Amino acid sequence: MTVQHPLSGQSVLIAGASGGLGTALAVELARRGATLTLVARDVDRLAAVPVDAQRVALDLRVPDACARAVEATIAHAGRLDVVVNAVGVVAFGNVADLSIDAMEELFLTNTFVPIMLANAAIGRIEPRGAIVNISGVIAEQNLPGMAAYGASKAAVRSFDEALGREARRTKIRVLDARPGHTETGLADHPIEGASPKMPEGMAPAHVATVICDALEAGTNDLPSSAFT
Repeated sequence: MTVQHPLSGQSVLIAGASGGLGTALAVELARRGATLTLVARDVDRLAAVPVDAQRVALDLRVPDACARAVEATIAHAGRLDVVVNAVGVVAFGNVADLSIDAMEELFLTNTFVPIMLANAAIGRIEPRGAIVNISGVIAEQNLPGMAAYGASKAAVRSFDEALGREARRTKIRVLDARPGHTETGLADHPIEGASPKMPEGMAPAHVATVICDALEAGTNDLPSSAFT
């Protein structure tokens, strides 16, 4: 028996699609029949995502790039229904040891990109569409040695809370997802510092499934407890 998913035929823009979680989300959304536009910086890694999709190589930290991603999605699919932001970088180390460059990069990528992408998309998303941001469990409780990173993600959670209220007027849903540590490979490639020893994280495919289930169910908030 073939299952007809609510996401079938929906036009979905995935930012950060070449990362571990972005790729898992692309695979799961494709399985549910979504029409995908994938955005990431690295052309080769973007090409390796194993789904049928339009692929757009953009650095979303550049101010007009988010608008270009939105327009590319609409040109490809004729509409925009869902934006999923899986862009992110991490840095480790006490605040006293972090460089200003690392602090700026954390907030530019983790905080400003979601805000700029929402700014570009909010007037273009179809009614009953959605914006998904992944702030992560650290937005619920910050940790020493990750204070600046945690603050950049907590800012996203705060932004989502207010954006959700604003977006209701245009019938757009904002979903803040806060999965626990996930084996995406991000911790192995910090922009600064070295990753502490961590317990084994969740599988990206599991996290992607929970997020997509929440999208189809009309959920507005996904706390870390929803992923266990």
